[in-house]
Amino acid sequence: MTALLPIPGNDMSLPGMIDRAASMLSNAKTSAEVLEAREAAGLVYDTAKRAARLGRAKAAHDDLVAAAHRAQAHALEIEAAAKRRLADEYDGAQADGDVGRQGARTDLVRDANEVVPSAADLGLNRREIHEARLLRDAEAAEPGLIRRALDERLDRGEEPTRSAVRRAADDRLQRSIDRLQRVQDSVQRLEEDRPPPLTSEERARQTAVFGTQEDRAICGRIEEIIERIDEQPNPAEAVRRVPPASRHAIDTAPIRRAAAWLNDFSTLYEQEVQNGTYATE
Repeated sequence: MTALLPIPGNDMSLPGMIDRAASMLSNAKTSAEVLEAREAAGLVYDTAKRAARLGRAKAAHDDLVAAAHRAQAHALEIEAAAKRRLADEYDGAQADGDVGRQGARTDLVRDANEVVPSAADLGLNRREIHEARLLRDAEAAEPGLIRRALDERLDRGEEPTRSAVRRAADDRLQRSIDRLQRVQDSVQRLEEDRPPPLTSEERARQTAVFGTQEDRAICGRIEEIIERIDEQPNPAEAVRRVPPASRHAIDTAPIRRAAAWLNDFSTLYEQEVQNGTYATE
């Protein structure tokens, strides 16, 4: 790994600080521990940012500044992951009634004289909650969005920043909103172009020509029977190919009834078509 610029007054290397913040987040079990991981990642980001600026001021080698930028990107990725977890934790607590909802009184006494805590009691403000939800929703809509946004800035030699992460999330959600608006516009146009519902007279004429759903189902079943029979070998071969173990399962009485039904149907249908009765009216 390329050596990083030394950070005055800090004995821990940036890679070590990054690993520590990532470990804190992965091992966090409570909202308080997630907050601590977020703060640790924020400290890494600020430290790496200061290192990069010091490097530029001292005309340090490009590799050193790039290494500091990579550390910033890692820190921002961990910080964003912590914020997304906080959004889930906070929304879950609100749903369970463990945290007061925005605009609702939080000084009301619940069971056992328990007061519902507010976001401020948990160390969060409205802006932080909004940003956490923004990052969570954008990443859910496009997994890997934050990492790609950071990598794009690194590839261009630009400094990864919190504002760049927020812009990427804002842009992604705006695209979702725009797509939703296009869908709504399409639905509205379809509703406007939809023909008026059939009158009772029109529906009756339609049924007279096309039949009911059950009428059409009868035709479909007859067609399926014919297709299945056409798939069979000739009767002599079919009899020969029935395995001895399956012969007890074949009852010829239903077969004869089916054959008689098909024969009667064919005769009656041919008569109806020839006479031009109900089927052609």
